[in-house]
Amino acid sequence: MEFLEKLGIQKENYGSSTGQIWNESKSETKLNIHSPVNGDFIGSVYQSSEKDYESIVDTAQKAFLEWRHVPAPKRGEIVRQIGLKLREYKHPLGQLVSYEMGKSLQEGMGEVQEMIDICDFAVGISRQLYGFTMHSERPNHRMYDQYHPLGIVVTVSAFNFPVAVWAWNAMLAAVCGDVNIWKPSSKVPLTAIATQKIIAQVLKENNLPEGIFSLIVGKGSTIGERLLNDKRVPLISITGSTAVGKHAAQVIAGRFGKSILELGGNNAIILTPDADLKMAIPAVVFGAVGTAGQRCTSTRRLIIHDSIYDKVKESLVKAYTSLKIGDPLDEKNHVGPLIDKSAVKLFQLALTQAKEEGGKIIFGGEVMEGASYASECFVRPAIIEAENNFKIVQEETFAPILYLIKYKGEVSNAISLNNDVVQGLSSSIFSNNMRETEEFLSAWGSDCGIANVNIGTSGAEIGGAFGGEKETGGGRESGSDAWKTYMRRQTNTINFGTTMPLAQGIKFDI
Repeated sequence: MEFLEKLGIQKENYGSSTGQIWNESKSETKLNIHSPVNGDFIGSVYQSSEKDYESIVDTAQKAFLEWRHVPAPKRGEIVRQIGLKLREYKHPLGQLVSYEMGKSLQEGMGEVQEMIDICDFAVGISRQLYGFTMHSERPNHRMYDQYHPLGIVVTVSAFNFPVAVWAWNAMLAAVCGDVNIWKPSSKVPLTAIATQKIIAQVLKENNLPEGIFSLIVGKGSTIGERLLNDKRVPLISITGSTAVGKHAAQVIAGRFGKSILELGGNNAIILTPDADLKMAIPAVVFGAVGTAGQRCTSTRRLIIHDSIYDKVKESLVKAYTSLKIGDPLDEKNHVGPLIDKSAVKLFQLALTQAKEEGGKIIFGGEVMEGASYASECFVRPAIIEAENNFKIVQEETFAPILYLIKYKGEVSNAISLNNDVVQGLSSSIFSNNMRETEEFLSAWGSDCGIANVNIGTSGAEIGGAFGGEKETGGGRESGSDAWKTYMRRQTNTINFGTTMPLAQGIKFDI
């Protein structure tokens, strides 16, 4: 395919790079990557060896010693150039995201746009790494705080956003003076390899050292565990399941490292009697079926007031009937495949469990068959009438399943249902009633890291800090002041007087 050629993707690819140089190790198992769109072989990737790992970390350490001396605005200039280079490759890289992962071409292109946007954002941040001053209680003293680079920042990304989440972390880390090692999902390593080759052009053009942006494709049981335990790595950002996050957090905390955890979501939209359904229905449908329900911010629960429940159900079934399922590279289609057959099996198991617990499937749930579906990874998005306390509803199923949940009375009852899950990522309410929306946003409202009014749960902008609470992990990436996570904070006190007064008025005369 032409886009593979433009991106430098070969039939056989190496999975370890320090920037421009690729480690040509072939000692580890080779990954064979097939597209979930049609099952076709795209390319293979040689996984990294432990020798490769040492080379990557050692090179990154040496690069940090140089990179931290570069003024932050100059670091921002490199990130600006990366953003320009990504603009040049937006279409082929978006195509690869769609083909390797299975999301629609529009979403694939949107993901690359997120990379471009975070580059632009990070360039601005490179001139705004502010500390602040404080008044000292001691005469002739000045106090202030400042932020310094941490060192090596590792980004462990998931299959559903194969490039954007890396950019959120790597671009901010870069302007902060850190270096980045990227461990992508083994399900979608080719997009990472393509991205590494794109930014290598910028590194070469600026005569930058190896190790500022590194890539390591490898097994979680070996390379992943070494990263978690490596004291040379002060910060690891992990996007993945709650189970993975729990293990990682314990290991990293055990060595007093820092972590950013972006884990599961069980996101709800509340529809009150004052909701504008013409706005709400499209938002619900995109939230539930976009990326075939494989976003951490996908809409999984729809909490509907009983007075509008039947109307909403009818509108949703009508909207779902019009969905076009098929090749995501065809922009006429709304829904592409799940990532692999294992994901299809989980989708089917969730439907079975929902029925066993008393749920009713009112639309969809089939695995798509026929000549139009070149792989066995296409499913028809499902709508299920359910109760919030069902065990399956309490879990996150990474698939296009939307649970309809009825509530009665005040909006506080809906908010209680919204909060009554262990995850706390994204949430939304549709209402034109100011009192309802303000209660939803209050301290006793939604307990999620993201709370929206009259927009859906997915499709976050890079300007806002992204992350959640409870078993979602509590980390924040991307916008706002998330840059502070990638730096160490230092308080400084300067005595410009001729005496040595102590704080709190303590006397110590010698």
